[in-house]
Amino acid sequence: MTYLELAPAITALRSRPAEFELRDSALHHHGSRHSFRFISPDEVRIEAFCDCSQLRATPRQSRELHDAFQQWRVSYWRPLQINREFAEHFAPPGLIRRAMIGLLRYLIAWRPAPRTAPLGEPLPLR
Repeated sequence: MTYLELAPAITALRSRPAEFELRDSALHHHGSRHSFRFISPDEVRIEAFCDCSQLRATPRQSRELHDAFQQWRVSYWRPLQINREFAEHFAPPGLIRRAMIGLLRYLIAWRPAPRTAPLGEPLPLR
Protein backbone atom coordinates (compact mmCIF):
# COMPACT_ATOMS: atom_id res chain seq x y z
CA MET A 1 0.00 0.00 0.00
CA THR A 2 1.21 3.53 -0.76
CA TYR A 3 1.43 5.89 2.17
CA LEU A 4 1.30 9.65 2.51
CA GLU A 5 4.68 11.21 3.30
CA LEU A 6 4.23 13.35 6.44
CA ALA A 7 7.79 14.74 6.57
CA PRO A 8 6.79 18.15 5.08
CA ALA A 9 4.09 18.60 7.73
CA ILE A 10 6.44 17.53 10.53
CA THR A 11 9.14 19.94 9.32
CA ALA A 12 6.64 22.79 9.00
CA LEU A 13 5.27 22.16 12.48
CA ARG A 14 8.75 22.24 14.00
CA SER A 15 10.15 25.16 12.01
CA ARG A 16 7.06 27.35 11.47
CA PRO A 17 4.75 26.77 14.45
CA ALA A 18 2.78 29.97 13.86
CA GLU A 19 1.25 28.45 10.71
CA PHE A 20 -0.71 25.96 12.83
CA GLU A 21 -3.53 26.17 15.32
CA LEU A 22 -5.55 23.79 17.43
CA ARG A 23 -9.15 23.81 16.23
CA ASP A 24 -11.88 21.35 17.27
CA SER A 25 -9.24 19.09 18.87
CA ALA A 26 -7.43 18.80 15.51
CA LEU A 27 -4.15 20.33 14.40
CA HIS A 28 -4.97 22.72 11.57
CA HIS A 29 -2.50 24.19 9.06
CA HIS A 30 -3.59 27.62 7.80
CA GLY A 31 -1.76 27.64 4.47
CA SER A 32 -2.87 24.27 3.16
CA ARG A 33 -6.15 24.09 5.11
CA HIS A 34 -5.21 20.52 6.06
CA SER A 35 -6.20 19.19 9.47
CA PHE A 36 -4.62 16.34 11.38
CA ARG A 37 -6.83 14.48 13.84
CA PHE A 38 -5.00 12.02 16.07
CA ILE A 39 -6.91 8.79 16.59
CA SER A 40 -4.01 7.39 18.62
CA PRO A 41 -0.30 8.20 18.80
CA ASP A 42 0.25 5.73 15.94
CA GLU A 43 -2.66 6.83 13.76
CA VAL A 44 -3.53 10.21 12.32
CA ARG A 45 -6.45 11.06 10.06
CA ILE A 46 -5.74 13.73 7.48
CA GLU A 47 -8.69 15.96 6.61
CA ALA A 48 -8.26 17.96 3.42
CA PHE A 49 -10.23 19.24 0.43
CA CYS A 50 -7.74 17.63 -1.95
CA ASP A 51 -6.63 14.05 -2.59
CA CYS A 52 -4.15 14.16 0.31
CA SER A 53 -6.81 12.64 2.52
CA GLN A 54 -6.99 9.55 0.30
CA LEU A 55 -3.73 8.09 1.62
CA ARG A 56 -2.93 6.97 5.14
CA ALA A 57 0.28 7.74 6.99
CA THR A 58 2.61 5.06 8.27
CA PRO A 59 2.43 4.37 12.00
CA ARG A 60 6.07 5.52 12.34
CA GLN A 61 5.42 8.90 10.71
CA SER A 62 2.12 9.24 12.57
CA ARG A 63 4.09 8.80 15.79
CA GLU A 64 6.65 11.40 14.67
CA LEU A 65 3.90 13.89 13.83
CA HIS A 66 2.17 13.14 17.13
CA ASP A 67 5.42 13.73 19.04
CA ALA A 68 6.03 16.98 17.16
CA PHE A 69 2.42 17.98 17.87
CA GLN A 70 2.82 17.30 21.60
CA GLN A 71 6.00 19.40 21.68
CA TRP A 72 4.30 22.18 19.67
CA ARG A 73 1.32 22.22 22.02
CA VAL A 74 3.49 22.52 25.13
CA SER A 75 6.12 24.95 23.83
CA TYR A 76 4.06 27.11 21.44
CA TRP A 77 0.29 26.74 21.62
CA ARG A 78 -0.30 26.69 25.38
CA PRO A 79 1.89 29.75 26.07
CA LEU A 80 0.14 31.56 23.20
CA GLN A 81 -3.26 30.79 24.71
CA ILE A 82 -2.15 31.92 28.17
CA ASN A 83 -0.78 35.19 26.76
CA ARG A 84 -4.00 35.83 24.81
CA GLU A 85 -6.08 35.20 27.91
CA PHE A 86 -3.82 37.48 29.96
CA ALA A 87 -4.14 40.26 27.36
CA GLU A 88 -7.94 39.95 27.46
CA HIS A 89 -7.87 40.74 31.16
CA PHE A 90 -6.47 44.18 30.34
CA ALA A 91 -8.48 44.97 27.23
CA PRO A 92 -10.63 48.08 27.51
CA PRO A 93 -14.24 47.26 28.37
CA GLY A 94 -16.91 47.55 25.71
CA LEU A 95 -19.37 50.41 25.46
CA ILE A 96 -22.16 48.76 27.48
CA ARG A 97 -19.80 47.65 30.23
CA ARG A 98 -18.24 51.15 30.43
CA ALA A 99 -21.73 52.66 30.74
CA MET A 100 -22.70 50.21 33.50
CA ILE A 101 -19.45 50.88 35.38
CA GLY A 102 -20.04 54.63 35.09
CA LEU A 103 -23.60 54.27 36.35
CA LEU A 104 -22.47 52.12 39.27
CA ARG A 105 -19.76 54.62 40.22
CA TYR A 106 -22.30 57.43 40.07
CA LEU A 107 -24.73 55.55 42.32
CA ILE A 108 -22.01 54.70 44.82
CA ALA A 109 -20.73 58.29 44.94
CA TRP A 110 -24.19 59.91 45.05
CA ARG A 111 -25.13 61.38 48.38
CA PRO A 112 -28.40 63.14 49.21
CA ALA A 113 -28.17 66.81 50.05
CA PRO A 114 -27.57 67.28 53.77
CA ARG A 115 -30.59 68.36 55.80
CA THR A 116 -30.22 71.22 58.17
CA ALA A 117 -32.00 71.61 61.46
CA PRO A 118 -31.85 74.28 64.11
CA LEU A 119 -29.34 73.60 66.83
CA GLY A 120 -30.66 71.51 69.65
CA GLU A 121 -33.56 70.04 67.71
CA PRO A 122 -33.48 66.45 66.49
CA LEU A 123 -33.88 65.89 62.78
CA PRO A 124 -37.42 65.00 61.78
CA LEU A 125 -37.97 61.44 60.68
CA ARG A 126 -39.31 60.94 57.21
